[in-house]
Amino acid sequence: MSDEEVRRVADALDAVEQIADLEQRVKAKSRVMAAQAERNKLWSRERDAVIRQLRDEEGLSYRQIAARLDITLSTVQAVFRGYKGSGTTRPKGDAEE
Repeated sequence: MSDEEVRRVADALDAVEQIADLEQRVKAKSRVMAAQAERNKLWSRERDAVIRQLRDEEGLSYRQIAARLDITLSTVQAVFRGYKGSGTTRPKGDAEE
């Protein structure tokens, strides 16, 4: 995704936040959140697959994967730990290998 595409998505979300009528704004936000909840599952699976591919096929370290994909190290670590919950219940574990 290019920076331009990310900007367009952010602009569209900003437009929802600018809806003057409170009730209409809340309805729009609810629709966006519902659609995104399902999309997040799909995007997460795709991200996890790429993380594993970079490790398995290119032998990258967790830190290298995080830098290459512009994500946090803890996200990469969570993939290999099989963790899929909120950060508030994340189990304590070892640092990067």
